[in-house]
Amino acid sequence: MSPFELLSSPIIRDPLIIALLVGLTAPVVGTYLVQKRLSLLGDGLGHVALTGVAVGWLVASLTALSPDVLAVPGALVAAVAGAVMIEWVRIAGHTSRDTALAILFYGGIAGGVVLIQLAGGTSQSLMAYLFGSLSTVTRSDLLIAAVLAVVVLLIGVGLRPLLFAVTSDEEHAQAIGLPVRMVNILIAVMAALTVTLAMRIVGALMVSALMIVPVAAAQSMVRGFSRTMNVAIVIGVLCSVAGLLITVLVDLPPGGVIVLLSIAVYIVGLLASALIPRRGVG
Repeated sequence: MSPFELLSSPIIRDPLIIALLVGLTAPVVGTYLVQKRLSLLGDGLGHVALTGVAVGWLVASLTALSPDVLAVPGALVAAVAGAVMIEWVRIAGHTSRDTALAILFYGGIAGGVVLIQLAGGTSQSLMAYLFGSLSTVTRSDLLIAAVLAVVVLLIGVGLRPLLFAVTSDEEHAQAIGLPVRMVNILIAVMAALTVTLAMRIVGALMVSALMIVPVAAAQSMVRGFSRTMNVAIVIGVLCSVAGLLITVLVDLPPGGVIVLLSIAVYIVGLLASALIPRRGVG
């Protein structure tokens, strides 16, 4: 099969489109998370999404459906619920956000392992969701990913001035009457949507890195919030697409390759920043 025929095949084309969408959306969300010093939020939501996957498997096993049919919808519901819970805990002042993240982190993975066993599977059944896999991507996954990407980009890019105002100085934003609570929930929900979107290709354990590392790389190259986001998007897209194409040629987990490429760009950015002055704020 020629390279063109290979890329035009749904087996490769659909994952490639999802990888492109992940590269577009993850750095957008990551820019806000870095600004708010919430780099670990994606990790916490990725783990709680695994519980959602297991719940989807369990429900499917009780209704004679294919196990994977409800896995991504279950992950979406669980991740969004986890995102809202974190903000509720912070607002209510019951415990710190870090503690809430830790509870989600460990509770998510534990719930996933236990529930997947109840559904008749094993912990190995979660591997494709933990690290990403090309062979498990379906057309319904592509449709869900496209819808989630549109929602994330509409919020993350369309409301950028408002989101930036809140993430850069929450106390000042609250003082001038901006809807700080709503914005914080929106950012957390965007992170949840991105985790679900990226789970099939990058994996729940890797998606947080794709949110954060391209942003860190961009910060080493340029100054300014908008420029950082734009450069991070370019890095995210290039690494996601290139990483997936590499795994087409070599049998490697796509999530790991994509993240390693992002880290390589980050290291190159650090080296370049020591030699080349960064551009000014704009």
